[in-house]
Amino acid sequence: MSKICVIGTGYVGLVTGTCFSELGHSVVCVDIDEEKIEDLNRGIVPIYEPGLEEMVISNRARGRLHFTTGYEEGISDADFVFITVGTPPNQDGSADLRQMEGVASRIAQVLRKYTIVVNKSTVPVGTAEWLTHYIQERRGQPVELAVVSNPEFLREGVAVSDFFSPSRVVVGSSNGNAALAVAKLHAPLGCPIVVTDCRTSEMIKYASNAFLATKISFINEIAHICEKVGADVCQVAEGMGRDARIGRSFLDAGLGYGGSCFPKDVQALAQLAEGNGFHPQLLCTVMTINHDQCKLVIKKLQSSLGDLSGRSIGVLGLAFKPDTDDVREAPALTVIRMLIQLGARVRTYDPHAMANARKVLPSEVEYCEDPYQVSAGSDALVVATEWEQFRRLDLERMRSQMARPVVIDGRNMFDPAAMERLGFVYHGVGRCAQNRTSEAWRESSGVLVAYGEENNAWRGAQPDAL
Repeated sequence: MSKICVIGTGYVGLVTGTCFSELGHSVVCVDIDEEKIEDLNRGIVPIYEPGLEEMVISNRARGRLHFTTGYEEGISDADFVFITVGTPPNQDGSADLRQMEGVASRIAQVLRKYTIVVNKSTVPVGTAEWLTHYIQERRGQPVELAVVSNPEFLREGVAVSDFFSPSRVVVGSSNGNAALAVAKLHAPLGCPIVVTDCRTSEMIKYASNAFLATKISFINEIAHICEKVGADVCQVAEGMGRDARIGRSFLDAGLGYGGSCFPKDVQALAQLAEGNGFHPQLLCTVMTINHDQCKLVIKKLQSSLGDLSGRSIGVLGLAFKPDTDDVREAPALTVIRMLIQLGARVRTYDPHAMANARKVLPSEVEYCEDPYQVSAGSDALVVATEWEQFRRLDLERMRSQMARPVVIDGRNMFDPAAMERLGFVYHGVGRCAQNRTSEAWRESSGVLVAYGEENNAWRGAQPDAL
């Protein structure tokens, strides 16, 4: 088994290092945050990621996973050094490589033998070449190394399962032996491995995220049209998604994309294009649609309540997606800031993200112990994150507690007809009031059947009868 050093213990670094140790490798994770390292050495995981904490504890107990602030301790004996630091956006949208530069300087100081440096951070095309020259220039004396681009495709909330069951692994390098060595590290995962040059590998990451962001903005554009013409975007997405050329994933209309990847990566790719003399018209439109999506919540609230000043608005969910505590670029936070600017009083609840939200939201936001405390006395509720526990809420109880029964379902979690029967004034995204379908899709002998309330005879029908 190999000796691996992982620099950075954020989502990508901690998951990568821990999962490699689970495969039997000896892993040292390095981070300059002393408090974080102390917590990890006590078995305290600083992020919420299902399955990760248990794996950290078990592999530390087996002696395969270590945490340190010392670069020398992590790198000196390593066969592979994985770089997993952040590349946040600069003011112009380009990727900020200062953390990468700092890590490269430290690597140059402590490198003693041939080492394969593997970059997993999302970086501009050409960074691998820059990284090679940068380390060599600061060495003072020549040292043999190889740089490999190995972009990550881990989704927060399912990052552990994504590591062990990836759709593909991308490996890019000008050194064939180094590329093969990194490919062999991933061989036990049994997935396709795409081996290419560094620049193509770096571009694959940006292109992948930009395409997924485009699907989200596309379906949100379709949702606008659905509301105008009386169609249901949820059924539109279902019908579209069953075309193998399109696929169902990332076709959920709502408040738009957020998180640590899509916003900055689309922006960085657009800036990269502009810097090379090309105007990325599609990417610019994708960003514009996403930026405007949260404004829909305000418009729908104003259509039901009028002036929002002094209104009590409850917001369910703060994380940018379920099963994570990450609030970076979360649409919920954008909505809350808009509401406060308009004079509304905001109370909110999230199962895991409230501690992180407190660090960045205005102090007047009230944090509640559960969703029912959010609904008590509220003039409206906004569903901003599709946590599974929200699907199991006692909606009649929430309706009875509210001052006004207005619900803005920013994630289309609930059935419009059922909500209206419960007495709610319900607004989804792309779900026009003229087209209310009840239990719109049902499995019948393995065949999905669409029916509206006017088609009750279809209910329970066998395929032969249709």
